[in-house]
Amino acid sequence: MLRRTLFASVAMLATIGAAQAQIRVATVGPMTGEYAAIGAQMKAGAEQAVADINKAGGVNGQQLVLEVGDDACDPKQAVSVANQMASRKVAVVAGHYCSGSSIPASKVYAEEGVLQISPASTNPKYTDEGGWNTFRVCGRDDQQGALAGKFLADKFKGKKIAVIHDNSAYGKGLADETKKAMNAAGMTEVLYTAYVAGERDYSALISRMKQAGIEVIYVGGYHTATGLIARQAKEQGMNVAIVGGDALVTNEFWQISGPAGEGTVMTFPPDPRKSAGAAAIVAEFKAKNFDPEGYTLYTYAALQIWAEAAKKANSVEGKKVADTMHAGQPFPSVLGNIAFDKKGDVTAAGYVFYVWKNGNYAEM
Repeated sequence: MLRRTLFASVAMLATIGAAQAQIRVATVGPMTGEYAAIGAQMKAGAEQAVADINKAGGVNGQQLVLEVGDDACDPKQAVSVANQMASRKVAVVAGHYCSGSSIPASKVYAEEGVLQISPASTNPKYTDEGGWNTFRVCGRDDQQGALAGKFLADKFKGKKIAVIHDNSAYGKGLADETKKAMNAAGMTEVLYTAYVAGERDYSALISRMKQAGIEVIYVGGYHTATGLIARQAKEQGMNVAIVGGDALVTNEFWQISGPAGEGTVMTFPPDPRKSAGAAAIVAEFKAKNFDPEGYTLYTYAALQIWAEAAKKANSVEGKKVADTMHAGQPFPSVLGNIAFDKKGDVTAAGYVFYVWKNGNYAEM
């Protein structure tokens, strides 16, 4: 009896030790709601990264366990989920997606010692006003806005342009940066206005643009509303060019817009699916009949880079890993070699143009 009790105690201690040997990591984004298609990309990227890291031996001899959080791109929900993740003692969060979620959530993570690496939040405030813990593997609105603004001024000289946005941290931030660059290049918009995200009928906005003779629409906002605006503008007989940002990089845009999305132009970094360094990972996804489009590989890279930094730091303690990432050395990833500056921005962000044709998007 004594031997059985002793054996049971040893077994229980071994189980506790194994549980403690696991490192919790997380991805948080819009797993439900209007932008759930992006949440699916993030979840798939995080799951594959964790599986590959664990297969290669984990981090500092420990295996990773993935937590998935849903903020629905709502700032209040994002703060609630951030507190939840902190209570679960996650070492890093690959998230959030919407800048309006990432910015308030980052304050919670900073207080709780959690590192945050966003795959997608482009508003400059996220890192400009961020703490020791804020990083991103994507670029910034002032970078893609500069490119888009010059493009609009050069490509559509003499045309009547409307700049519209959804009043979100991402949408308004991107629209304002694009407008600033376009104005600096000598082009002035005819109309600058906001619309309400989540609506199903944008006919009043479209009528207003039609009356103003708008020929080009720049949209600072997400793919759902942009797809509807494109479709409804076509239905009202408007033959307009539409330009947007990186939030349009999902096949769901075309599912919403239909043929009205033909010719829509957007800014996004060079397609990581075409990178030689990502070939094996892309093949893994395709073997599962999943196209790693949009932010799939960006989420994968966030956890991949964190794992490498934790190994270099020989620790998963947030500030030690952050110091290692801030040191300026490049980390290999599916996005290529990524290095961060002192604010947590990538040192070599680049954007190119994509265009939608026949239901697919490709670099111009």
